[in-house]
Amino acid sequence: MAMKVLSVASEAVPLVKTGGLADVAGALPAALAAQGVEVTTFIPGYPAVLKALGKAKAVHSWDALLGEKARLLVGKIGGYPLLVLDAPALFARPGGPYSDAAGRDWDDNWRRFAAFARAAADIAGGAVKGRSFDLVHAHDWQTGLVPAYLRLAPLKGGQAVPSVITIHNMAFQGYYPAEIFPQLGLPPEAWTVDGVESYGGVGFLKAGMQLADAITTVSPTYAGEIRSVEFGMGLEGLVLARSNRVHGILNGIDTAEWNPAHDPHLAARYTAGKLAARATNKRAVEQEFGLDRDDGPLFVVVSRLTWQKGMDVLETVLDHLVGIGGRLALLGSGDAEIADAFLAAAARHPGRIGVKLGYDEGLSHRLQGGGDAILIPSRFEPCGLTQLYGLAYGCVPVVSRTGGLADTVIDANPAALAAGVATGIQMNAVSHGALAMAVSRAVALYAQPAAWKRLQKNGMRADFSWGASGAAYAGLYRQLLEEQG
Repeated sequence: MAMKVLSVASEAVPLVKTGGLADVAGALPAALAAQGVEVTTFIPGYPAVLKALGKAKAVHSWDALLGEKARLLVGKIGGYPLLVLDAPALFARPGGPYSDAAGRDWDDNWRRFAAFARAAADIAGGAVKGRSFDLVHAHDWQTGLVPAYLRLAPLKGGQAVPSVITIHNMAFQGYYPAEIFPQLGLPPEAWTVDGVESYGGVGFLKAGMQLADAITTVSPTYAGEIRSVEFGMGLEGLVLARSNRVHGILNGIDTAEWNPAHDPHLAARYTAGKLAARATNKRAVEQEFGLDRDDGPLFVVVSRLTWQKGMDVLETVLDHLVGIGGRLALLGSGDAEIADAFLAAAARHPGRIGVKLGYDEGLSHRLQGGGDAILIPSRFEPCGLTQLYGLAYGCVPVVSRTGGLADTVIDANPAALAAGVATGIQMNAVSHGALAMAVSRAVALYAQPAAWKRLQKNGMRADFSWGASGAAYAGLYRQLLEEQG
């Protein structure tokens, strides 16, 4: 009989997405099905989710889920089982999953996602007749209270199940003042450092890390980095204390959705054996961004415009990039000051720098298919999917040596070039000098067509599908169930 896992996430493609978490949550059911694991995804009933669900059957209801009425709806996501929490008072709102239309976080996010976590713990415990689960897999701070409810306030008479929490980004912890604790429905003994208390407040992610049976990060290097003060964001002590429960499992990508041989978003489809067709895509990107048409390297960026992503440093390198013959096409949104700096650079260098603010899924595919190199100078990167898409599309990644970027990109140093294994360019620091040097290295390599083509082909032939990652998750699940007896 297949193992049954409840995957609890605040977003999942194709229904709702703000970042890489959605890609992972959407990919896990198919990845784990190949390992004999049946994954049911549980997400909140945002307006877009309910619209996509249509007329759905309710299989359970709550009269007072942290004080609010709620129903549990059933559906499918990518052909796999889906559960949706329909709680209008909590989730029937305009804007994004976590903020209003103006980008301001909802003041009651703690209540919204505590209720979601409470519902997940009820479902896992057997509250819904005919539905049982062997294990719960929670994702990020929004589901951090799931292990807390399972361990400290389980469903009365319910089934005990182990839990895993995956940290997609330690920087977002769901930290709230102590005043909310009495409203969470947890016993008084949960208010300790071994429970949900964190630096005098309630830490959602901290609670999950403290009380889950296993902690995973989305790359092996990040699993090591969060043991340090620099990357642990105040929770490095907890990571060290539970180090035997921390596992780094690299994200995969959806090779059906991200495949240049079949991508409907591209002007021309291609394979590693037919790279010449990429020229058509490059011309299309140049036209879409109003860039000069020439034979120099086209750098691209698909990113949140934030400090974490190193976009403030990239902005300082743009004059250098243009000065050595490069051009840039950028798609992104985020910090208004950084966005303004990129727009100013585009005004200084018409035809050499093009900027589009916002996010467009189809355009992100076209940039990977038409760009020569993708710039990812992140200060920290738990895994990163953008560089994996770049590798798959022959868009050579230029990255900082951190987290999943370090795990997935092989630097084009002399030894790696001589061995024929290089796939991109790494830099040790996120600084003006380091990034300028990395860009210069990329331009110099681009001027060597045979070497550049080798980088592209190496990346395209690497396997970053969910096969290995799915097997690793399934192995961890089985280990936890064996421990439970």
